[in-house]
Amino acid sequence: MKIDMHAHHFPRITREEAAALSVERAPWLQVAPDGKTGDIMRADKAFRPVYDALWDPQARLAEMDAQGVDIQITCATPIMFGYEFAPEKVLPWAQRMNDLALEFCAAAPKRLVALAQVPLQDIDAACREASRAKATGHHGVQIGNHLGDRDLDDEGLVTFLQHCANEGIPLLVHPWDMMGGNRMKQWMLPWLVAMPAETQLGILSLILSGAFERIPESLKICFAHGGGSFAFMLGRVDNAWKHRDIIRKDCPRLPSEYVKRFYVDSAVFDPGALRLLADVMGTDRIMLGSDYPFPLGEQSIGKLVAEQPGFSDADKQAIYAGNAVEFFGLQALVR
Repeated sequence: MKIDMHAHHFPRITREEAAALSVERAPWLQVAPDGKTGDIMRADKAFRPVYDALWDPQARLAEMDAQGVDIQITCATPIMFGYEFAPEKVLPWAQRMNDLALEFCAAAPKRLVALAQVPLQDIDAACREASRAKATGHHGVQIGNHLGDRDLDDEGLVTFLQHCANEGIPLLVHPWDMMGGNRMKQWMLPWLVAMPAETQLGILSLILSGAFERIPESLKICFAHGGGSFAFMLGRVDNAWKHRDIIRKDCPRLPSEYVKRFYVDSAVFDPGALRLLADVMGTDRIMLGSDYPFPLGEQSIGKLVAEQPGFSDADKQAIYAGNAVEFFGLQALVR
């Protein structure tokens, strides 16, 4: 069995629907006359070219069949988060997007599984919407790795993580609004440099702040894109913890001792990177994730895991499906 736990969708949001959130900044979908291609738009400016598997569940299922993917867990394209807008506007937006996600998955409820989004700028509303989404059929929540200058160790965001731990709501953390500004102006540098850095920053903010000490161990939290640059840089972080008291002041344990507090996906694209990831995290903490259906995602879903030297059949099956079944509570779908 193959479960892809990191995929995205974007509903057929009209410009008029988006304008209720923001005329200039809210995203909407412009579909070409052929019905097969289109663009995610902001106002009258194209943000990203896309194709029908992003919004059409039948096109999605056909590609899943071609890729041998049995179940796909899909979540909002991060531009849909709406974190920059007024909280009173974002809650109804998030609710609408979550309901549309369930409509998308209703085309094949045993194969398409939705993760919700929440208005993180209002923690109380975010907690309520996460619980509502769980009750209506979502199998977890996707959040961004920060909220403006507030990282995951922010007390409000920790409160949200505690809520999800207590309510049994799994989380996927995905980078968005990447650092770098004008220094990342071309060659897709925000996606190539800032995105893995943002993910490492999210993980380290939970570790070095001591936030993991305040969050129940029941929290199921996964970081996208193999945890970004975390696995490669962990030795540097451990070394700093050993030799600088300012690193240790809020973090009572060696940073590498916290790797069993979270999961990562397998979207690292290189055998050496996957081998290092498995050495650091263990194969019991990695789940198959492709970042489908975008060009920077894994184009042959699961090939990297299948061809990884040194992985036993049990390792491969755990990454392909077993870990995701346990993490997202998919037992009813695989019986």
